[in-house]
Amino acid sequence: MDKDLRNKALILSYITVGYNILEGIASIFAGVVAGSIALVGFGLDSFAESLSGGIMVWRFRRNGEMSEKEEERIERKATKLVAYTFFVLGVYVLYESVKKLYLRETPDPSLLGIIIAIISIIVMPVLFYIKYRTGKSMKSRSLVADSKQTLACVFLSVALLIGLGINYLYSIWWADPAVGLVIVAYLIREGYTTLKEEKLCSC
Repeated sequence: MDKDLRNKALILSYITVGYNILEGIASIFAGVVAGSIALVGFGLDSFAESLSGGIMVWRFRRNGEMSEKEEERIERKATKLVAYTFFVLGVYVLYESVKKLYLRETPDPSLLGIIIAIISIIVMPVLFYIKYRTGKSMKSRSLVADSKQTLACVFLSVALLIGLGINYLYSIWWADPAVGLVIVAYLIREGYTTLKEEKLCSC
């Protein structure tokens, strides 16, 4: 594996972890202050994204002097772990969305939450694009899968912004959980696709 690409992938993974930890802390703080389950859920999603980035740090910190067989074994294991984070996140978002619809829970207006969502919508697409291109260049299925996790975070940010924004402007309480259900379908599909592609490549 090209050393420069591996170092670039490692730096991108560190950025992913660092940014999402900060975003998670800020979101949970804003959610607690506003009493917003949507924001708290978004913060937990950020920690799930940092977990995916952490898996990539583990994957690319290996010294690059491994045999081709060992390299492929670690690549397959990392790809599976990233796929599982899609399922974990999907189950959580599904649970929160259904619960909010059933209990008619309304997220309180939060200007800080809206700002966090907007920043994420700006930052995450750039990070996704760079990670995706790097993953393709180095033929790393795990990094490509991780980039899709970042893309999922973009969709969750849009959902959060729509949910908080519509509720703030029009008091439509069900907007946030309704969009959340759409995102669940994306997460489950990406997790399944990642596992399927990994299985095909290992044959």
